[in-house]
Amino acid sequence: MNSHTQHTKLFSNRGRLFQRIFGIVLTMLFALAGYGLNELPGFHYVGPLACAMFLAILYRQLWGYPEAVRLGVEFSAKKILRGAIVLFGLKLNMDVVIHHGLGLLLRDVGTVVFSIFFTVWLAKRFKADASLSLLLGIGTGVCGAAAIAAVSPLLKSKDEDTAIGVGLIALVGTVFAILFTVLRPWLPLTDMQYGIWSGISLHEIAHVALAAAPAGQDALAMGLLAKLGRVFLLIPLSFVLMVWMKRTGKIRTDAKVEFPWFLIGFMATSIVGSYVFGKYIVVPSSLTNGISQVTTFMLTMAMVGMGLNVSFKALREKAMLPLLVLSVTSIILIGLTFLTV
Repeated sequence: MNSHTQHTKLFSNRGRLFQRIFGIVLTMLFALAGYGLNELPGFHYVGPLACAMFLAILYRQLWGYPEAVRLGVEFSAKKILRGAIVLFGLKLNMDVVIHHGLGLLLRDVGTVVFSIFFTVWLAKRFKADASLSLLLGIGTGVCGAAAIAAVSPLLKSKDEDTAIGVGLIALVGTVFAILFTVLRPWLPLTDMQYGIWSGISLHEIAHVALAAAPAGQDALAMGLLAKLGRVFLLIPLSFVLMVWMKRTGKIRTDAKVEFPWFLIGFMATSIVGSYVFGKYIVVPSSLTNGISQVTTFMLTMAMVGMGLNVSFKALREKAMLPLLVLSVTSIILIGLTFLTV
C-alpha cells in the first residue's frame, strides 16, 4: 500500500469517527432537551423519552435528516439502544420471568402470526403493494425496523421498500407509543398489565420502552420481557422464510440471519441482578440508582435516533395505502391484546 493510499484511508477513517462522535453528541443534546421539555407543565405526563422523540421528529420535518452525522445517529438508535436493554436486565426479577415467561411467549406467538397474516390479507383487500405489506406485517409482529432489515435480504426486497417499511414502522409505532403514555392514567389496567400490553402490541423495543417507562420499573421490565420474546421469534421466523423462499426458488444464497445477541446479554444481566446482587454481592443503592439513570438516558438517546428516521414527506409521497394497512392492523392488534391482558 503506497503512502497516498494510506493517507486516504486514514482520512476516511477519521471522517467516519468524527461522524459517529458528532452524531452521538447530537442525540445526547436532543435527549437533554427532552429532559428539559419534560419539566414543563403538561409534558411530565409523557416522560422525557417521548419528549426527546417529539423534538427529534420535529427537527426532521423542519430541517431534514442530519446526513453529516448519520453514523452517530444510527449508532445511538441501534447500538446504544441494545446496550441500554442489556443494562436494564439488572432491574428484572427472574422470579417474575419464570412465573410469567411462558405465558408471554405464547402471547408473542399470537401477535406475530396475527400481524403477518392479517396485514397480508388486508393489503390484498386494499390493493396495497404486496411485498411492502409483507415487510410491514413482519415488522409489526416481531420487532419493527430490526425485523424488516433482517428479513429484507431473505425476501429479496427492494431497498426502497425496506426504507419505506422502516419509516412507516417508526412513524406508526411512535404515534401509538405516545398515545399509550397519554392514555395510561385512565386505563383500567395495573402497571404490570399495562407493561405486558405494551410489550405484546407495540412495534419497536424503543416504542415499548417509551410507552412502559412512565408506569414504573416493574411495568417496563414486563414490557421489555414480552417484547424480547417477540425479538427472539425473529430467529425461527427467518428460517421459516428461508425455507419458503427456497421452495419458491427465490432464496438468496448469501442471506444470513443475525442472532439478537443483546437478548442473551439482557438475560445474563437479569440473572446477575436477581441472584448475585443483594445475595452474594452488596451493591450500594447509589450505584444501582446511577445505573438506572444512565440506562434511561441511553434509552432517550435511542428515541432521538428513531425520531430522526420519521419523514412525513417521504411517507406521503410513496406509501399511503401501506400506511393505511399498517395503521388498521396496529389498531386491531392493540385492541385484541388489550382484551387478553
